[in-house]
Amino acid sequence: QVQLVESGGGLVQAGGSLRLSCASSGATFSTYAAGWFRQAPGSQHDLIAAITRSGSTNTYYADFVKGRFTISRDNAKNTVYLQMNSLKPEDTAVYYCATRYSAVPGHLFLRGDDYDYWGQGTQVTVSS
Repeated sequence: QVQLVESGGGLVQAGGSLRLSCASSGATFSTYAAGWFRQAPGSQHDLIAAITRSGSTNTYYADFVKGRFTISRDNAKNTVYLQMNSLKPEDTAVYYCATRYSAVPGHLFLRGDDYDYWGQGTQVTVSS
């Protein structure tokens, strides 16, 4: 059974940075694509970024984080990261990582329904 554990959330001032980590266990991580989502109170689950199982340059970013957030992965450490810079108060949300098996190395998955495994979430709060 795949387990995902997020860490790195917290309280930061606007303009600051945080790096979220998502450690995976229970699967061959290098065969799993990954994504980061967030959910603010009263809002839906939004995809922030996605990365293929190979973790090469094939990534996806939502428009509202382009140029500020970077998704990456280290398959040797079974971990996917989300580097968040220039944080804004509207980035305040619970952040979730998600993974799923990917038969095609270069495939990106862009819908929440595409993912089979989810972490418990980590709170990010950005103060103004």
